[in-house]
Amino acid sequence: MTRAELQRLADEDLMPLVAREDPLAFEVFYDRHSGAAYSLAYRIVGSRTAAEDVTQEALLSIWRSGARYDRARGSVRAWTLGIVRNRAIDLLRKESGRSPKLAAGGEELIERSPAEELTDTEALRRETAREVRGAIKDLPDEQSRVIQLAYFGGFSHSEIAEMLNEPLGTVKGRMRLGMDKIRATLAEAW
Repeated sequence: MTRAELQRLADEDLMPLVAREDPLAFEVFYDRHSGAAYSLAYRIVGSRTAAEDVTQEALLSIWRSGARYDRARGSVRAWTLGIVRNRAIDLLRKESGRSPKLAAGGEELIERSPAEELTDTEALRRETAREVRGAIKDLPDEQSRVIQLAYFGGFSHSEIAEMLNEPLGTVKGRMRLGMDKIRATLAEAW
């Protein structure tokens, strides 16, 4: 197939070609997903160089493993970002020398690493992060899950709906209700 023909394929139809190590198919896959992969990696690790390394390692693992994508388990984008997320968390664990609990995007790790100077701004940021985490924990599980997947996992509403096997409207509704509750909780605290 030509590159133009491959570009017209849906992700799910492209993956069997990637699994057969078709270099043009992987190039199309890479062009489609490397930007989102890098963005997620950067949000987790906080460093350009580390995010580039995580992205490259994750995408190469997809190439080397024969792209073991299973259509029944969700979209190609969600699957790819899940691999990137796991690689980024592995890197943080390796760099910290221990296995911290990385719920809600790794704030626990950030709070464990001392700031060079605890300024008023840094103290306020940490207090705000604690309050937001507390407000998220107080939400019903289904609202908390969609908010964490969206804001800390980097997934879109449609990807979350696909991952949870829920209608898109349900996911958006849970997101809206959860965010309203968080706003109300934080407004009371402030």
